[in-house]
Amino acid sequence: MRVIVLGAGLLGVTSAYYLLQHGHEVTVIDRQAHPAAETSFANGGQISVCHAEPWANPHAPLKLLHWLGRDDAPLLFRLRADAHQWLWGLRFLRECTPTRTRRNVEQLLRLGTYSRGQLQALRAATGIEYEQRLQGILHFYTSQAAFDSALAPAALMRELGCERRLLTPREAVQIEPALRFIEPQLTGATYTAQDESGNAQRFVRELARHCEAAGARFLFSHTVTALRAAQGRLDHVEATDAEGRYQRLSADAYVLALGCYSPLLVAPLGLRLPVYPAKGYSVTLPVADAAQAFEVSMIDEEYKLVYSRLGEQLRIAGTAEFNGYERQLNPRRCRAIVQRFEQLFPGAGDTRAPQFWSGLRPATPSNVPIIGRSRLPNLYLNTGHGTLGWTHACGSGQSIARIVSGLKPEVAFAFTGLEP
Repeated sequence: MRVIVLGAGLLGVTSAYYLLQHGHEVTVIDRQAHPAAETSFANGGQISVCHAEPWANPHAPLKLLHWLGRDDAPLLFRLRADAHQWLWGLRFLRECTPTRTRRNVEQLLRLGTYSRGQLQALRAATGIEYEQRLQGILHFYTSQAAFDSALAPAALMRELGCERRLLTPREAVQIEPALRFIEPQLTGATYTAQDESGNAQRFVRELARHCEAAGARFLFSHTVTALRAAQGRLDHVEATDAEGRYQRLSADAYVLALGCYSPLLVAPLGLRLPVYPAKGYSVTLPVADAAQAFEVSMIDEEYKLVYSRLGEQLRIAGTAEFNGYERQLNPRRCRAIVQRFEQLFPGAGDTRAPQFWSGLRPATPSNVPIIGRSRLPNLYLNTGHGTLGWTHACGSGQSIARIVSGLKPEVAFAFTGLEP
């Protein structure tokens, strides 16, 4: 079958890889000149299966009220005259009940566990190197209230099969000695030894080369302008190339993996996807002192930041700003990230040479991604992964490839369009 994949980020390229594995002829279209040039470009680097609590949880409404008006808040809604934003926000609040939160955690955990296994199998099959680290993920707390509120989610993760250990501050420092400077401030930690980290951009670019060598066709610098339907099916894709020339591209099946731009393209087809852009920030610093720099990937609960070691660079990423599709860097938010890093790991990174970046994560109100067939029988969806695109990429790609191929997915997940 001829399949067009729209998007050359983590979700698009992993979809292409698994579609090739299932014997399909694959074309990938992306508006950028290279793969992983947008949301997958400089993310936090974590495959965080066992730290996948959704943003929408029973504690979120009070936290949002506390952060309201703070320009450097970890989670920030900039209210706009945008009906889509308001509707998304109301759906987000609806997902904050204990029952819905538990259901969403179960969904995220099942997909994440499956996806991590698929990533490990892919790595073994292809030999791809992407500065991967297998030392697990350490989640540390500098607030007693925050640590106390983490006890129930950690217990739920263990109940659902994740080995998420509770640690004392001393035990946390033994796992990651770079935390020794703030040991007196630590109130506790949790640790998941099975989780991983790595350079998502490098992974995507290496995998794209592998796909190209296996016969995939990549059309870069091609902007998709419209999806056209006829007789109840998707008929063709319209795009313009780098010179502005019109392109009409058709296939037997189409996989939509364009992140937060996905709902804009399918809205004229009558499809309403509950996906809204959540702007995230990252800072990448050269290692200044290897003796002070961290080796284990970590999550800073109080500031909602992740810290990952990518070779000779340190990546600090996080925060979420709901402000439409603008990507302008807010200097105050950038400074807040660097200041927090310097407080925790003095001298570890060269803060004179920061590389700041922002990207738009495609967020659903529940944090659960949208994967499966749409109402148009030959249009398939692989979008809405929010902060967990790297965590869920391989499992989502394999699952959508199986669905396109007429096979049952291998993981129990609420895929779209599979009901009789």
